[in-house]
Amino acid sequence: MSRQAIAGTSPAAATSPSAVEARREQRRRQLFSSKSVHLTQKYLRRMRDLGGSAELMQPFFDAMERVYVRGQDVRKPRGTKTVGTYCVQVPQELVYAAGAQPVKLCSGHYTAFSVGDDVVARDACPLVKAIAGFKHMGTLPLYENCSLMVVPITCDCKKRIAGLLQDMCPVHALPVPANKGDEDVETFVAELYQLADVVSQHTGQAVTHESLARAFERTGYAQYELSRFLRIRRKTPNLLYGTHAMVAMNASSYLDVDAWAHAMRTLNDELERRAHAKQLVTRKDRPRVMLTGSPIVFPNIKVPLLVEESGGMVVADETCMGERGMSDPVVPVDTSFDGLMRALAIRALRPCPCPTFADNTQRLYRLRRMVRDHRVEGVIYHVLRGCLVYDYEYRMVEEELDRLGIPVIRLESDYTDEDVEQLRIRTEAFVEMIKLKKGPQRANRSMRG
Repeated sequence: MSRQAIAGTSPAAATSPSAVEARREQRRRQLFSSKSVHLTQKYLRRMRDLGGSAELMQPFFDAMERVYVRGQDVRKPRGTKTVGTYCVQVPQELVYAAGAQPVKLCSGHYTAFSVGDDVVARDACPLVKAIAGFKHMGTLPLYENCSLMVVPITCDCKKRIAGLLQDMCPVHALPVPANKGDEDVETFVAELYQLADVVSQHTGQAVTHESLARAFERTGYAQYELSRFLRIRRKTPNLLYGTHAMVAMNASSYLDVDAWAHAMRTLNDELERRAHAKQLVTRKDRPRVMLTGSPIVFPNIKVPLLVEESGGMVVADETCMGERGMSDPVVPVDTSFDGLMRALAIRALRPCPCPTFADNTQRLYRLRRMVRDHRVEGVIYHVLRGCLVYDYEYRMVEEELDRLGIPVIRLESDYTDEDVEQLRIRTEAFVEMIKLKKGPQRANRSMRG
């Protein structure tokens, strides 16, 4: 008896164009999943190979492995719905207050990017292509299980991706003002009220004063542990590789806020113990590098890895997936429900130095402060190919850093591995330049002594 007969499928049906196409698509999805897992494992292995503090990172590595290697959804209480977000401009407090769990769906995955390259416009940014790739393949539970996706309209590509995702699940486009004046805040407050209603409709749980205040407490504790983490690193950055620090912050995308805060508290306790014991992962004289520009999203962490594999130390991360995206707390002056909503709107707009805003001179102040606080010796300005809003600001940042006497290099990349060796050459040269610059300074200090 033929295999088709055993399976209850006639030979003609098994060789029909639709059956052949279905098998081809199944093989394509299997290949996609296999490549996706391999890529994630490769970058996790490289991070562990840095050594030093790798064992401290296990809770954060586990979060990445759970999603991208084991293909599991985020951990959450039974019956809890997930709301996918695509920018830090979406207040996670509103999602928690409505009884759902927020999940950041921005991804730096090359495999998904390569699929998305055939789905969206050629000049779209890699982040949008990766989002489109995962949506098109439908293999990642993180995306498939979302009951709602919230897309802040911060650039043209985000506007397009909001339309692209609509046949996957309900999508709410969240307009973000281009300015930060009083009228803009009022406009955004109204948008957040609408967002609260939309999320509540999907969860069946209203956003109340009590639930929102409780959400503030949960996120506030996580931000406290983050601020503690940043203080420890500012004082003694060589306790932890910068690449590991960036992944710890990236992991907040895939962990419940309480679980992430607990993992950060455990990490902070151990870092303070190691600081007291002077237990460092590298020598103190490594060139101190800050990363800024387009977001660096796991697993596309080749730039910080290249810096630290080349003998540098990433001491600061001024990107929206790092310090900038998480460190601004909500500070309500009025504790009424409307006051809490306004505090969320103000936090999303006023301190945010994202280049989506028309006037972004505030970003220069933040950069100057970070250069001073972290004693930065060189800056890498990372630009995702096609990310025009960040590329446009490079000249302004370069001129400001030049006034401070801080060398800066612009590294343009996407989510492929094809440019790694070119990036390695330029990164190694930049790190060596900082070393040479430090040499005469060290010699002069020795002579003065």
